[in-house]
Amino acid sequence: MKKVFLFVMLLSFQLTGWKQISASSKKKSNFSFAFFTDIHLNKGENNCFLGIEKAIESAKSNSVDFILTGGDNVDIDGLGKDTETAHSLYQQYAITIANSGIDYYATIGNHDRYWGCKKSDSLYNHGLFEKYINKSYYSYDHKGWHFIVLNTSNYIVDEVQKDWLAADLEHLDAKTPIIISCHVPFLSVYYPSLQGRYTDTDTFSNFKEIWDMFNNKNLKLVLQGHMHLYEEIKVKGVQFITAGAISASWWGGNYHGTEEGYLKVNIDGIDFDWEYIDYGWDVKK
Repeated sequence: MKKVFLFVMLLSFQLTGWKQISASSKKKSNFSFAFFTDIHLNKGENNCFLGIEKAIESAKSNSVDFILTGGDNVDIDGLGKDTETAHSLYQQYAITIANSGIDYYATIGNHDRYWGCKKSDSLYNHGLFEKYINKSYYSYDHKGWHFIVLNTSNYIVDEVQKDWLAADLEHLDAKTPIIISCHVPFLSVYYPSLQGRYTDTDTFSNFKEIWDMFNNKNLKLVLQGHMHLYEEIKVKGVQFITAGAISASWWGGNYHGTEEGYLKVNIDGIDFDWEYIDYGWDVKK
């Protein structure tokens, strides 16, 4: 069933913008924001912190109101019990955000999780992210648009988060345009495109259940990460974009033709368009 569903989607791997036109001509606001995903800040000698600083300066030069990330901000899930490095990377990232001079909203990714402590420790799983960066799921409003940041880092939206989402949507006007940010995608054909097969990691497990929660709402755009490959899918009136990666091939060059870059989303009233921006990063050998 999943294969049949996915094959009817409109998929484009081109780095060109596409305009979403609303039937209504009523204008509410005009602004732009940058979507950074898969930054993968790490302790290696790859100048990754210089890379994120360059991306931030590029976004600011393009007059965005804020930066929204799509997860995998740091790379700590494989550190074992190296707590010192985990804290150090988050501390340095938090300082980078504080010094950025721009509003900054982060989404948690699977590599942002920490396993090097007991399950009873408040820092376990998403706890370290929440200590230094933000809540692991939350929402905010900007100039008439409602932004929902989901935690899909465990490949599911659990019952507690689902209850929170239902409450968040309950009092939201049906006409309010909505943008979702998540790390593990709602929809993706990454593995079919690169390997000719479907896997359970193409999406988080209960994506359809969560998607259905927006049936009577004005969901416009879903921004996704995780795959490092630029991908556009439009289905049932909703635009899904998997937005490449700030780090491309983990700071080692382009990833199957997707350069180090970010998405700039331009809001024009209740319409939007976007472009993928190569911010000029070069691998330093």
